[in-house]
Amino acid sequence: MANSFVFSSESVGEGHPDKVSDFISDSVLDACLSIDRNSRVACETLVKSNVVVLAGEITIPRLKGKPLEAALNLPLIVREAIREIGYVNDDDVFHADRVFIQDILTSQSVDIGQGVDAREAEGKAHAEQGAGDQGIMFGYACDETQELMPTPVMYAHLIGRELTALRKSGKANWLRPDAKSQVSVRYVDGVPTEIINVVISTQHTVDVKRAKIERVLINKVIKRVIPKKLLSKKTEFLINPTGRFIIGGPQGDSGLTGRKIIVDTYGGWGRHGGGAFSGKDPSKVDRSAAYMARWVAKNIVASGLATIAELQLAYAIGHPEPVSVFVDTFATGKVADSILSDAVREVFSFKPAAIVKQLNLLRPIYRQTTNYGHFGKPDLPWEQTNKVKALQAAVKRLSK
Repeated sequence: MANSFVFSSESVGEGHPDKVSDFISDSVLDACLSIDRNSRVACETLVKSNVVVLAGEITIPRLKGKPLEAALNLPLIVREAIREIGYVNDDDVFHADRVFIQDILTSQSVDIGQGVDAREAEGKAHAEQGAGDQGIMFGYACDETQELMPTPVMYAHLIGRELTALRKSGKANWLRPDAKSQVSVRYVDGVPTEIINVVISTQHTVDVKRAKIERVLINKVIKRVIPKKLLSKKTEFLINPTGRFIIGGPQGDSGLTGRKIIVDTYGGWGRHGGGAFSGKDPSKVDRSAAYMARWVAKNIVASGLATIAELQLAYAIGHPEPVSVFVDTFATGKVADSILSDAVREVFSFKPAAIVKQLNLLRPIYRQTTNYGHFGKPDLPWEQTNKVKALQAAVKRLSK
Protein backbone atom coordinates (compact mmCIF):
# COMPACT_ATOMS: atom_id res chain seq x y z
CA MET A 1 0.00 0.00 0.00
CA ALA A 2 1.35 3.43 -0.98
CA ASN A 3 2.41 5.79 1.78
CA SER A 4 0.54 9.04 1.07
CA PHE A 5 0.64 12.27 3.05
CA VAL A 6 0.33 16.04 2.56
CA PHE A 7 3.02 18.49 3.67
CA SER A 8 2.67 22.29 3.69
CA SER A 9 5.19 25.12 3.75
CA GLU A 10 4.80 28.88 3.70
CA SER A 11 6.68 31.94 2.51
CA VAL A 12 6.16 35.62 3.22
CA GLY A 13 6.57 38.72 1.05
CA GLU A 14 9.16 41.41 1.61
CA GLY A 15 6.44 43.71 2.94
CA HIS A 16 5.52 41.32 5.75
CA PRO A 17 6.41 43.08 9.04
CA ASP A 18 8.96 40.43 10.07
CA LYS A 19 10.62 40.60 6.65
CA VAL A 20 10.68 44.40 6.78
CA SER A 21 12.66 43.99 10.00
CA ASP A 22 14.97 41.36 8.46
CA PHE A 23 15.64 43.53 5.40
CA ILE A 24 16.47 46.60 7.47
CA SER A 25 18.84 44.52 9.63
CA ASP A 26 20.59 43.02 6.60
CA SER A 27 20.80 46.46 5.00
CA VAL A 28 22.60 47.74 8.09
CA LEU A 29 24.91 44.70 7.99
CA ASP A 30 25.83 45.26 4.33
CA ALA A 31 26.51 48.93 5.00
CA CYS A 32 28.89 48.01 7.82
CA LEU A 33 30.72 45.42 5.70
CA SER A 34 31.07 48.00 2.91
CA ILE A 35 32.96 50.21 5.35
CA ASP A 36 35.03 47.46 7.01
CA ARG A 37 34.92 43.77 6.10
CA ASN A 38 35.82 42.91 9.71
CA SER A 39 32.76 44.63 11.15
CA ARG A 40 30.99 42.81 13.96
CA VAL A 41 27.25 43.22 13.59
CA ALA A 42 24.25 41.88 15.47
CA CYS A 43 21.44 44.21 14.43
CA GLU A 44 17.82 43.50 15.33
CA THR A 45 14.91 45.63 14.16
CA LEU A 46 11.43 46.14 15.56
CA VAL A 47 8.75 47.77 13.41
CA LYS A 48 5.24 48.82 14.39
CA SER A 49 2.89 51.52 13.07
CA ASN A 50 5.22 54.36 12.04
CA VAL A 51 8.17 53.44 14.29
CA VAL A 52 11.46 51.60 13.62
CA VAL A 53 13.65 50.55 16.55
CA LEU A 54 17.23 49.38 15.95
CA ALA A 55 18.85 47.36 18.74
CA GLY A 56 21.89 45.16 19.12
CA GLU A 57 25.63 45.56 18.84
CA ILE A 58 27.89 46.95 16.12
CA THR A 59 31.65 47.39 16.15
CA ILE A 60 33.42 48.75 13.06
CA PRO A 61 37.20 48.47 13.72
CA ARG A 62 38.07 51.08 11.09
CA LEU A 63 36.25 53.75 13.10
CA LYS A 64 38.72 53.26 15.98
CA GLY A 65 36.24 54.13 18.67
CA LYS A 66 34.50 56.96 16.83
CA PRO A 67 30.68 56.92 16.96
CA LEU A 68 28.86 54.94 14.27
CA GLU A 69 27.37 58.16 12.94
CA ALA A 70 30.84 59.12 11.71
CA ALA A 71 30.56 56.58 8.88
CA LEU A 72 27.07 55.12 8.99
CA ASN A 73 23.92 57.08 8.11
CA LEU A 74 21.46 54.77 9.80
CA PRO A 75 18.30 56.84 9.07
CA LEU A 76 19.17 56.87 5.36
CA ILE A 77 19.82 53.10 5.33
CA VAL A 78 16.50 52.42 7.05
CA ARG A 79 14.48 54.72 4.79
CA GLU A 80 16.04 53.38 1.60
CA ALA A 81 15.31 49.79 2.68
CA ILE A 82 11.66 50.66 3.33
CA ARG A 83 11.47 52.52 0.01
CA GLU A 84 12.86 49.50 -1.86
CA ILE A 85 10.22 47.27 -0.27
CA GLY A 86 7.49 49.63 -1.50
CA TYR A 87 6.03 51.47 1.49
CA VAL A 88 5.87 54.79 -0.34
CA ASN A 89 2.13 55.21 -0.96
CA ASP A 90 0.36 58.32 0.30
CA ASP A 91 -1.96 56.28 2.51
CA ASP A 92 0.82 54.21 4.12
CA VAL A 93 1.04 54.75 7.88
CA PHE A 94 4.43 53.01 7.69
CA HIS A 95 6.08 55.23 5.06
CA ALA A 96 9.74 55.45 4.04
CA ASP A 97 9.87 59.21 4.52
CA ARG A 98 7.74 59.47 7.66
CA VAL A 99 8.80 56.69 10.05
CA PHE A 100 10.33 57.59 13.39
CA ILE A 101 13.66 55.83 13.96
CA GLN A 102 15.06 54.97 17.38
CA ASP A 103 18.66 53.77 17.56
CA ILE A 104 19.73 51.84 20.66
CA LEU A 105 22.71 50.06 19.11
CA THR A 106 25.87 49.63 21.21
CA SER A 107 29.33 48.17 20.54
CA GLN A 108 30.06 44.45 20.80
CA SER A 109 30.90 43.07 24.25
CA VAL A 110 34.67 42.82 24.72
CA ASP A 111 34.15 39.42 26.38
CA ILE A 112 32.49 38.06 23.24
CA GLY A 113 34.99 39.89 21.04
CA GLN A 114 38.05 38.24 22.57
CA GLY A 115 36.53 34.79 22.01
CA VAL A 116 35.89 35.50 18.35
CA ASP A 117 39.07 37.43 17.55
CA ALA A 118 42.06 35.54 16.18
CA ARG A 119 44.40 36.63 19.00
CA GLU A 120 45.58 35.60 22.41
CA ALA A 121 43.56 36.75 25.42
CA GLU A 122 43.53 36.08 29.14
CA GLY A 123 41.71 32.84 29.89
CA LYS A 124 41.55 31.85 26.21
CA ALA A 125 43.27 28.56 25.39
CA HIS A 126 44.23 29.43 21.81
CA ALA A 127 44.87 32.34 19.45
CA GLU A 128 42.46 31.28 16.69
CA GLN A 129 39.12 32.76 15.71
CA GLY A 130 36.42 31.05 17.71
CA ALA A 131 32.69 30.65 17.16
CA GLY A 132 30.62 33.70 18.00
CA ASP A 133 28.25 31.62 20.13
CA GLN A 134 27.35 28.10 21.06
CA GLY A 135 24.58 26.37 19.15
CA ILE A 136 23.53 23.79 16.60
CA MET A 137 22.99 24.40 12.89
CA PHE A 138 21.46 22.22 10.18
CA GLY A 139 21.82 22.08 6.42
CA TYR A 140 19.55 20.09 4.12
CA ALA A 141 19.28 19.11 0.46
CA CYS A 142 17.16 16.68 -1.56
CA ASP A 143 16.68 15.86 -5.23
CA GLU A 144 12.99 16.89 -5.47
CA THR A 145 13.62 20.18 -7.31
CA GLN A 146 16.39 21.59 -9.50
CA GLU A 147 17.41 23.79 -6.58
CA LEU A 148 17.78 20.62 -4.46
CA MET A 149 15.20 22.01 -2.06
CA PRO A 150 11.94 20.56 -0.65
CA THR A 151 9.04 21.09 -3.05
CA PRO A 152 6.52 22.86 -0.78
CA VAL A 153 8.79 25.66 0.40
CA MET A 154 10.39 26.12 -3.02
CA TYR A 155 7.04 26.72 -4.72
CA ALA A 156 5.86 28.94 -1.86
CA HIS A 157 8.96 31.10 -2.41
CA LEU A 158 8.52 31.16 -6.19
CA ILE A 159 4.92 32.31 -5.79
CA GLY A 160 6.07 35.08 -3.47
CA ARG A 161 8.74 36.23 -5.90
CA GLU A 162 6.28 36.25 -8.81
CA LEU A 163 3.73 38.20 -6.77
CA THR A 164 6.35 40.82 -5.88
CA ALA A 165 7.49 41.05 -9.50
CA LEU A 166 3.88 41.65 -10.57
CA ARG A 167 3.45 44.37 -7.93
CA LYS A 168 6.69 46.15 -8.81
CA SER A 169 5.99 45.95 -12.55
CA GLY A 170 3.06 48.34 -12.08
CA LYS A 171 0.71 46.00 -13.98
CA ALA A 172 -1.36 45.45 -10.84
CA ASN A 173 -1.19 48.80 -9.08
CA TRP A 174 -3.75 47.66 -6.52
CA LEU A 175 -1.23 45.30 -4.91
CA ARG A 176 0.54 46.40 -1.73
CA PRO A 177 3.75 44.99 -0.15
CA ASP A 178 2.47 42.73 2.64
CA ALA A 179 1.80 39.16 1.47
CA LYS A 180 2.03 35.48 2.40
CA SER A 181 1.92 32.29 0.37
CA GLN A 182 1.50 28.64 1.32
CA VAL A 183 1.65 25.43 -0.70
CA SER A 184 0.40 21.97 0.32
CA VAL A 185 1.92 19.03 -1.57
CA ARG A 186 0.80 15.42 -1.63
CA TYR A 187 3.64 12.89 -1.45
CA VAL A 188 3.24 9.27 -2.48
CA ASP A 189 6.06 6.98 -1.40
CA GLY A 190 8.26 10.01 -0.83
CA VAL A 191 7.63 11.57 -4.26
CA PRO A 192 5.74 14.89 -4.66
CA THR A 193 2.82 14.09 -6.95
CA GLU A 194 0.28 16.93 -6.78
CA ILE A 195 -0.53 20.29 -5.26
CA ILE A 196 -3.54 19.98 -2.96
CA ASN A 197 -4.00 23.69 -2.31
CA VAL A 198 -2.34 27.07 -2.64
CA VAL A 199 -2.97 29.95 -0.26
CA ILE A 200 -2.12 33.58 -1.04
CA SER A 201 -2.99 36.48 1.19
CA THR A 202 -1.98 39.82 -0.23
CA GLN A 203 -2.51 43.37 0.90
CA HIS A 204 -4.45 45.49 -1.61
CA THR A 205 -6.05 48.86 -2.17
CA VAL A 206 -9.57 49.57 -1.01
CA ASP A 207 -11.08 49.90 -4.48
CA VAL A 208 -10.16 46.55 -6.07
CA LYS A 209 -12.73 43.74 -6.14
CA ARG A 210 -11.93 40.40 -4.56
CA ALA A 211 -12.91 38.56 -7.76
CA LYS A 212 -10.23 40.45 -9.67
CA ILE A 213 -7.59 39.69 -7.06
CA GLU A 214 -8.46 36.02 -7.24
CA ARG A 215 -8.46 35.90 -11.05
CA VAL A 216 -5.15 37.71 -11.46
CA LEU A 217 -3.30 35.80 -8.75
CA ILE A 218 -4.42 32.40 -10.03
CA ASN A 219 -3.62 33.12 -13.67
CA LYS A 220 -0.69 35.54 -13.46
CA VAL A 221 1.09 34.15 -10.42
CA ILE A 222 0.20 30.58 -9.43
CA LYS A 223 -0.17 29.07 -12.91
CA ARG A 224 3.02 30.78 -14.09
CA VAL A 225 5.03 29.23 -11.27
CA ILE A 226 3.61 25.77 -10.61
CA PRO A 227 3.95 23.14 -13.38
CA LYS A 228 0.67 21.99 -14.93
CA LYS A 229 1.43 18.37 -14.05
CA LEU A 230 1.18 19.22 -10.34
CA LEU A 231 -2.16 21.02 -10.65
CA SER A 232 -5.54 19.38 -11.16
CA LYS A 233 -9.23 20.25 -11.13
CA LYS A 234 -9.19 19.34 -7.45
CA THR A 235 -6.45 21.82 -6.57
CA GLU A 236 -7.93 24.43 -4.25
CA PHE A 237 -6.93 28.09 -4.55
CA LEU A 238 -7.51 30.11 -1.40
CA ILE A 239 -6.96 33.76 -2.28
CA ASN A 240 -7.36 36.31 0.51
CA PRO A 241 -9.61 33.92 2.42
CA THR A 242 -10.57 36.55 5.02
CA GLY A 243 -12.20 38.50 2.17
CA ARG A 244 -10.29 41.73 2.84
CA PHE A 245 -6.63 42.70 3.42
CA ILE A 246 -6.27 46.47 3.24
CA ILE A 247 -4.52 47.20 6.54
CA GLY A 248 -1.18 45.43 6.40
CA GLY A 249 2.52 45.74 7.02
CA PRO A 250 3.72 47.27 10.30
CA GLN A 251 0.47 49.24 10.52
CA GLY A 252 -1.45 45.99 11.01
CA ASP A 253 1.10 43.94 12.95
CA SER A 254 4.48 44.30 14.62
CA GLY A 255 7.58 42.88 12.99
CA LEU A 256 10.82 41.60 14.49
CA THR A 257 14.10 40.40 13.02
CA GLY A 258 14.59 36.63 13.07
CA ARG A 259 10.97 35.59 13.49
CA LYS A 260 10.69 33.75 10.16
CA ILE A 261 13.46 31.19 10.58
CA ILE A 262 11.45 28.31 9.08
CA VAL A 263 10.55 30.40 6.04
CA ASP A 264 14.26 31.29 5.75
CA THR A 265 15.36 27.65 5.67
CA TYR A 266 13.44 24.54 4.58
CA GLY A 267 9.81 25.26 5.35
CA GLY A 268 9.75 22.85 8.27
CA TRP A 269 10.94 19.90 6.18
CA GLY A 270 14.58 19.91 7.29
CA ARG A 271 15.45 20.38 10.95
CA HIS A 272 16.42 23.76 12.40
CA GLY A 273 18.83 24.62 15.20
CA GLY A 274 16.86 27.68 16.31
CA GLY A 275 19.24 30.51 15.41
CA ALA A 276 18.16 33.37 13.15
CA PHE A 277 20.23 34.75 10.26
CA SER A 278 19.42 38.35 9.38
CA GLY A 279 21.46 41.20 10.81
CA LYS A 280 24.35 38.94 11.85
CA ASP A 281 27.87 39.12 10.42
CA PRO A 282 29.50 35.77 9.48
CA SER A 283 31.45 35.45 12.73
CA LYS A 284 28.07 34.38 14.12
CA VAL A 285 27.87 30.65 13.36
CA ASP A 286 24.07 30.82 13.62
CA ARG A 287 24.32 32.23 10.12
CA SER A 288 27.64 31.16 8.60
CA ALA A 289 27.57 27.54 9.81
CA ALA A 290 23.97 27.11 8.60
CA TYR A 291 25.15 28.30 5.18
CA MET A 292 28.11 25.93 5.41
CA ALA A 293 25.88 23.00 6.30
CA ARG A 294 23.62 23.71 3.31
CA TRP A 295 26.69 23.88 1.01
CA VAL A 296 27.89 20.48 2.20
CA ALA A 297 24.44 18.85 2.05
CA LYS A 298 23.84 20.19 -1.45
CA ASN A 299 27.18 18.86 -2.70
CA ILE A 300 26.41 15.43 -1.25
CA VAL A 301 23.13 15.25 -3.18
CA ALA A 302 24.58 16.83 -6.34
CA SER A 303 27.36 14.23 -6.29
CA GLY A 304 24.83 11.39 -6.44
CA LEU A 305 26.08 10.01 -3.13
CA ALA A 306 22.57 10.35 -1.65
CA THR A 307 19.16 11.65 -2.67
CA ILE A 308 18.62 13.29 0.72
CA ALA A 309 21.30 14.74 2.98
CA GLU A 310 21.15 16.59 6.26
CA LEU A 311 24.16 17.90 8.13
CA GLN A 312 24.25 18.98 11.76
CA LEU A 313 27.06 21.15 13.13
CA ALA A 314 27.54 22.18 16.77
CA TYR A 315 29.82 24.85 18.25
CA ALA A 316 30.99 26.25 21.59
CA ILE A 317 31.51 30.00 21.93
CA GLY A 318 35.14 30.99 21.45
CA HIS A 319 36.17 27.47 20.37
CA PRO A 320 37.90 27.19 16.95
CA GLU A 321 36.51 23.77 15.95
CA PRO A 322 32.99 22.34 15.78
CA VAL A 323 32.21 20.09 18.72
CA SER A 324 30.34 17.72 16.40
CA VAL A 325 29.69 17.06 12.70
CA PHE A 326 26.87 14.65 11.83
CA VAL A 327 25.67 13.48 8.41
CA ASP A 328 22.30 11.76 7.93
CA THR A 329 21.14 10.55 4.51
CA PHE A 330 17.94 8.90 5.80
CA ALA A 331 18.97 5.58 4.27
CA THR A 332 19.32 7.08 0.78
CA GLY A 333 23.13 7.07 0.73
CA LYS A 334 25.20 5.04 -1.73
CA VAL A 335 27.66 4.40 1.12
CA ALA A 336 27.40 4.32 4.91
CA ASP A 337 26.79 7.67 6.58
CA SER A 338 29.96 7.14 8.63
CA ILE A 339 32.01 7.08 5.41
CA LEU A 340 30.24 10.19 4.17
CA SER A 341 30.96 11.92 7.47
CA ASP A 342 34.66 11.13 7.14
CA ALA A 343 34.67 12.32 3.53
CA VAL A 344 32.93 15.54 4.46
CA ARG A 345 35.51 16.27 7.17
CA GLU A 346 38.29 15.58 4.65
CA VAL A 347 36.94 17.86 1.92
CA PHE A 348 35.56 20.73 4.02
CA SER A 349 36.90 22.69 7.01
CA PHE A 350 34.32 23.62 9.62
CA LYS A 351 36.39 26.07 11.62
CA PRO A 352 34.53 29.40 11.84
CA ALA A 353 37.41 31.26 10.17
CA ALA A 354 37.63 28.61 7.44
CA ILE A 355 33.90 28.82 6.73
CA VAL A 356 34.20 32.56 6.16
CA LYS A 357 37.17 32.02 3.84
CA GLN A 358 35.74 29.09 1.86
CA LEU A 359 32.45 30.90 1.16
CA ASN A 360 33.98 34.40 0.91
CA LEU A 361 31.48 35.78 3.42
CA LEU A 362 33.10 39.09 4.37
CA ARG A 363 31.21 40.93 1.64
CA PRO A 364 28.00 42.97 1.53
CA ILE A 365 25.92 40.15 0.03
CA TYR A 366 23.28 39.74 2.70
CA ARG A 367 20.41 41.95 1.49
CA GLN A 368 19.91 39.49 -1.37
CA THR A 369 19.44 36.64 1.10
CA THR A 370 16.65 38.24 3.14
CA ASN A 371 13.56 37.46 1.09
CA TYR A 372 12.16 34.19 -0.31
CA GLY A 373 14.60 31.89 1.44
CA HIS A 374 18.31 31.92 2.15
CA PHE A 375 18.68 28.72 0.11
CA GLY A 376 17.86 27.78 -3.46
CA LYS A 377 19.23 30.99 -5.04
CA PRO A 378 21.95 30.10 -7.57
CA ASP A 379 24.06 33.25 -7.13
CA LEU A 380 24.79 32.67 -3.43
CA PRO A 381 28.16 31.04 -2.63
CA TRP A 382 26.73 28.25 -0.46
CA GLU A 383 24.59 27.14 -3.41
CA GLN A 384 27.65 26.10 -5.44
CA THR A 385 28.15 22.43 -6.24
CA ASN A 386 31.87 22.85 -6.75
CA LYS A 387 32.96 20.09 -4.36
CA VAL A 388 31.23 17.19 -6.10
CA LYS A 389 34.36 15.63 -7.58
CA ALA A 390 36.36 16.04 -4.39
CA LEU A 391 33.59 14.36 -2.37
CA GLN A 392 33.28 11.50 -4.84
CA ALA A 393 37.04 10.95 -4.77
CA ALA A 394 37.18 11.01 -0.97
CA VAL A 395 34.32 8.52 -0.67
CA LYS A 396 35.94 6.21 -3.20
CA ARG A 397 39.23 6.26 -1.29
CA LEU A 398 37.60 5.77 2.12
CA SER A 399 35.41 2.91 0.85
CA LYS A 400 38.39 0.72 -0.05
